Amino acid sequence: MRRAAAVVDLAAIRANLARITALAGNATVMAVVKADAYGHGMGPVARTARRSGIEWLGVALPSEALALRAQGDEGRVLAWLWAPGDPDIPACVRSDVDLSVSTEWALAEVVAAARRVGRSARIHIKVDTGLSRNGATAEQLPGLLVAVLDALSEGVVQVEGMWSHLADGDTPDAASVSEQLARFQSVLDEADALGIRPRLRHLSNSGGLWAHPECRFDLVRTGIAMYGLSPAPGLGTSAELGLTPAMTLVARLAHLKGVAAGASVSYGGTWTATNETALGLVPLGYADGIPRSAGNRGEVAVGGQRRPIVGRVAMDQFVIDLGARELPHVGDDVYVFGPGRHGEWTPDEWADTLDTIGYEIVTRIGPRVAREYVEGQP
Repeated sequence: MRRAAAVVDLAAIRANLARITALAGNATVMAVVKADAYGHGMGPVARTARRSGIEWLGVALPSEALALRAQGDEGRVLAWLWAPGDPDIPACVRSDVDLSVSTEWALAEVVAAARRVGRSARIHIKVDTGLSRNGATAEQLPGLLVAVLDALSEGVVQVEGMWSHLADGDTPDAASVSEQLARFQSVLDEADALGIRPRLRHLSNSGGLWAHPECRFDLVRTGIAMYGLSPAPGLGTSAELGLTPAMTLVARLAHLKGVAAGASVSYGGTWTATNETALGLVPLGYADGIPRSAGNRGEVAVGGQRRPIVGRVAMDQFVIDLGARELPHVGDDVYVFGPGRHGEWTPDEWADTLDTIGYEIVTRIGPRVAREYVEGQP
């Protein structure tokens, strides 16, 4: 039996995708599986999405798209982030991966790759409508569109999409969303006037799907919601949104000991027992993705009861205060987070307590923690 595992409920992912698809209406859904499917395992999650009827997968890196192809995925995939000279661009064109371009240099690299492999590349033009990250600015866009026209006339690219990303998509009534929407529509009109008419227009993410239905256009990109986490506290909990967290992080209690009042725990002695108590050792640490900041703040569940993390989280382990009654046994399950069926916090509760977001809680779980896949949790 393993010391710890991240148990991923594929049935929950399917149910979340069904909820998202219904909410998206006429818009196509893209399942975002970048960063190893937010820590859930890209291959199994991608296969689950395909079996759920999802046409599009989204990844950040070209290497991630090629990993999907190596695992046998033959469907539509969009990759959107790379640096100049990425060696995977020709292979992506050859493997029928859609590529996002937001600069003239990126387009030039895609064009060169298309010429090299002897086939047309599908591109999505990304514009910056207010997030100020990737995407062509208003000043850069005219030159990029002219370069796209040249590539179209040569027959080395097809414009499959035009897209942008919301800065406050998970915030209802955010003024920035209406501004970005207006900017995006203006860009679409500018491209249309030049004869560039993408088949897919996409602006909405998971948060926008709930908070801003006017941003759905032809395709919505869903990441965090498909894994059952709320895009933002202001939208409601996972349960309130009709979502189920798919990952349960569970470890086995590795050691038990009684300590007297006055005993301090872990590096620096940041927690001291005020009474005689029992301590349990959980064999997970910040090398496995447990936030170091969870020391003296986080809670886990043992035997259906929540127990506090005491002292500093170390690289490989942390300590919990079990009290003095009804002690568990070495080898018993410790539920770190999950959907809450065993009394554990959800990833969203961890995020709220540690002043972060649920994305970080699940994505940071490291490769030392085995992934196990189930179809429905008891």
